[in-house]
Amino acid sequence: MPLADLLPPSFFAVLSVVWGLLWGSFATVAIVRIPEGRSVVRPGSSCDGCGVPIPPWKNIPVFAWLFLRGRASCCGAVIPWRVPVVEALGGALAYLSFVRATGTDQGLTAANLVLALVVFAGALTAIVLTFIDLDCMYLPDGGVVLLAILGAVCVWIKRTPWEDAALGGLVAFAVVYIPFIWGYEKLRGFPGMGLGDAKLLAAVGVWFGWQGATTCLVLAAVQGTMIALCTFMVAGRIDEPEAVVRERQELKELAASGDIEAQEALRQDPLADAPAAGLGSARVAFGPFICLAFLEWLFAEDFLVSWLLPA
Repeated sequence: MPLADLLPPSFFAVLSVVWGLLWGSFATVAIVRIPEGRSVVRPGSSCDGCGVPIPPWKNIPVFAWLFLRGRASCCGAVIPWRVPVVEALGGALAYLSFVRATGTDQGLTAANLVLALVVFAGALTAIVLTFIDLDCMYLPDGGVVLLAILGAVCVWIKRTPWEDAALGGLVAFAVVYIPFIWGYEKLRGFPGMGLGDAKLLAAVGVWFGWQGATTCLVLAAVQGTMIALCTFMVAGRIDEPEAVVRERQELKELAASGDIEAQEALRQDPLADAPAAGLGSARVAFGPFICLAFLEWLFAEDFLVSWLLPA
């Protein structure tokens, strides 16, 4: 029996927003803890300033930040603006996932609700990867693999041929790896993109096939270039994330003290040396733009197709 016969669609729409807000709050924790190698489950949420556990009534997504005026009640530490933004994105993406999965001729069914959950999980994973790459300029393999697995599950639910997903992943990886990593390194001595970007686009290829993945790559390149140019024109420079600068300094201090592991890490790290001045040498994380294009294609594919390929 269709679930719409038991409960009205508006109930599931509201529930999706609440669900998304809660998982958006979880995403803010994952963004901070994953780069530090800490568990995203335990311990529970705590103040970044003093470590005091945060009680549930002070951890309500978005509203807690507004009520506390962006400062922790325990020590007055500033709560980053990113916290309510990611939480709100969680609510919005959950609602869009619900609309996207149930807005078909099949209507509100159990299968479509499961599809909505998978789509939302993929969208939220993209958000987590975006902010980690913005902060640290690296894409954790676990998150990329999770995105690919969710894409495979989505393909299975929609009964899309698995060959399309497999080919999409392989072609998408090759489109980045061959010219921008292997070829670029042969020509200039260093890769033009990170291996994580190739893996991320491969995960996108599992979701959308090679055509969708290559379209996402073009969208990411165009939007990334535009934002980088605008940033450079306004600020006159594009700075590396603080975490990257701090980690490089720590590695150099350890290497100077004779730490062999640190010396080896510096030799293999493409971010071991500070970039030269100028737009041409600026380092810009590309993963966020791949994730942005992924979200755009996930929720607005029909519009983008009609816009990019008008009849």
